[in-house]
Amino acid sequence: MSGALETPDGRYIVVRGRLWRRSDPSIPEGRRAELVQELMAARRAKKDARAADDAGAVEEARKRVDAAKTALGERGPVWWDDDAPDETLRMARNTRYADWYAEVGGADA
Repeated sequence: MSGALETPDGRYIVVRGRLWRRSDPSIPEGRRAELVQELMAARRAKKDARAADDAGAVEEARKRVDAAKTALGERGPVWWDDDAPDETLRMARNTRYADWYAEVGGADA
């Protein structure tokens, strides 16, 4: 994710002040590419299903998105092993990253 603000430990990116968990860096590049390709296909399927007003297809596409994001490590169990909590979706200014975020000029710091 070029240009995104990344926490010093590489666990999150910050989007509009909110933390979003990054992919597990231990996933081999080839496998990561496959998972990203599946994620993008699932997102397209969801968009198409919504446009067709097909609730069943939307739900199936959501499940595919969730499965791909979980396999990438962006959802589900955390991929780090130091017992640090998952702070996904929390505002950076309200987390252990608050001082760092203020230092780098977080927009809402």
